[in-house]
Amino acid sequence: MWNHLDTGAYEGLLAETTTIRGHGNHPIRAYWARPLGSGPYCGLVLVHHAPGWDEFYRETARRFAQHGYSVVCPDLYSRFGTGAPDDVAAVARAKGGPTDDAVVGDLTGAIEYLQSSSTASGKVGIAGSCSGGRHALLTACRSGGLDAAIDLWGGSVIAPPDRLTPQRPVAPIDYTIDLSCPLLGIFGNDDHNPTRDQVDEHEAELKRHGKVYEFHRYDGAGHGFIYYHTSMYRQEQAMDAWSKMFEFLDRHLGAERSSASAR
Repeated sequence: MWNHLDTGAYEGLLAETTTIRGHGNHPIRAYWARPLGSGPYCGLVLVHHAPGWDEFYRETARRFAQHGYSVVCPDLYSRFGTGAPDDVAAVARAKGGPTDDAVVGDLTGAIEYLQSSSTASGKVGIAGSCSGGRHALLTACRSGGLDAAIDLWGGSVIAPPDRLTPQRPVAPIDYTIDLSCPLLGIFGNDDHNPTRDQVDEHEAELKRHGKVYEFHRYDGAGHGFIYYHTSMYRQEQAMDAWSKMFEFLDRHLGAERSSASAR
């Protein structure tokens, strides 16, 4: 829960860049933030948005780590070069972005990296926003080893045939039957990608396949409403969404995390 901390307790974090093995056993960069201590700690793969592997996502990794999670955020644009996040994202966009196969491979590598940590509890979740929400959902459907997934307004989960590309040949909604863990969806009702109707369609498909999920939708909020550094930010809706995320992760991952943080 947000702000439910013990002011008398010791707290420490370690955050650093590292290298993990991604798609095709290719080394890629990642940001790893975790509590100091022996654990065990539940793992969280954090999937960056279309603007790239940026400062906001480093801060977000540290926020989850402060709440007791070992967090790995891979650079899904590693193969497009290095530099300022905006510049690297522009190169990635110009080249059509990473393929879905590469993304799933990279994120599966992050899952395995967390599972191999000496402080791992054995439970791992995944979360992302914007394109990262789509990628989190895609990975939860196509890769094993996950216990929870969070999709924050993932766009293009539903895509007609004329929107499919060689990089993205299958719409994630078509993999719904293979979703392997509980799903939390967070959406703004003023968003245009996904629209309200698309969220409805996604929910109907989850119901049709009997999946465990919960969706929360916010009036007065659009795309990216937790991005405090942009005009899209909506404080009240954002803080409620953060509470929903922590509650969901604690419920599906947090038994070990809670006992570890109490030591």
